[in-house]
Amino acid sequence: MNKEGKKGENLLTASLFIIIPTIMLIVGYFIYPNQYPSDYVISFTYVLIVLSLALLGAGAVANEDFFGKKLKILGWMVFAFYWATQPANLYLSEDGDIFNTAVCIIGVFVLSYIAYHEWLSDKRKEEISCLNWIAGAAVLAGIIYFGVEKTPVEFWLRQVVASQSGQFLGFVTGEPVIVGGPDNLNIFYKAANIFLIFACTGVQSMVIFVGVLVPLPKVDIKRKLIGLAVTIIPIYILNIMRNAMVAFLVGNEITDFHMAHNVIAKLGALLALIVLLLIIVKIIPEVMDEIFCLADLRKRSVPIEKLFRGKK
Repeated sequence: MNKEGKKGENLLTASLFIIIPTIMLIVGYFIYPNQYPSDYVISFTYVLIVLSLALLGAGAVANEDFFGKKLKILGWMVFAFYWATQPANLYLSEDGDIFNTAVCIIGVFVLSYIAYHEWLSDKRKEEISCLNWIAGAAVLAGIIYFGVEKTPVEFWLRQVVASQSGQFLGFVTGEPVIVGGPDNLNIFYKAANIFLIFACTGVQSMVIFVGVLVPLPKVDIKRKLIGLAVTIIPIYILNIMRNAMVAFLVGNEITDFHMAHNVIAKLGALLALIVLLLIIVKIIPEVMDEIFCLADLRKRSVPIEKLFRGKK
């Protein structure tokens, strides 16, 4: 193949990693258009999760073997397809939370972009350390999160967090707070009736740090345990305070639930995660090596970058 033909083939491949996630999002919406899917749809999404994590895990372990990167490419694309089914569900189930919905949509393209760089590394016979690290992080975080979701452990954790959030609010305000409802998952405070879903436990933020820290290849176990302690414990405590704050703002009619939960609490949680990340960088600076490695992927001379930069 001549130089022009090869260039055209590379650009076509690069464009597919943009076109395919777009198609995924369209198909995903029709598969999962609301928060009340059929049992068949739920089973289908579970299959996507299990398959994607299995492929990514196997690919991360066999990274330097012939099939290693190929397994990760397929794993990332299946994982992207799972998230392509979730935007409508996230938006509707979390009272119009546009932030999580937008992150989910962008995430479909980001996961496809990582798959693209795995494909490029496989083609060029290159080893990019952060690509295997992020695969390991996704697998570990995914196994913990999806392994707990919709199990008795999730139910128990929601009850514990609801109870402690209510107790904290009552302690701070000195006013009566009731934690009840059919499953003891509702916080009743004045005008507020706050129902806690799985996301209200803070597990999402916790598993992010578990996924980021544990797969680091050059960090000893002691520093990893310290890093987990200084992130997971504060996240849990801050999440209790966040739930209590939402109930306080809504109960006293200072603002509505959407503003309290999806704007104020969301911004506060984001700020807290940034602060915790800065603390982690001080303890485990190797984290930034991997993050910078991911950020530098865009600097590789690759066809997908040329599509956006208009380079020939």
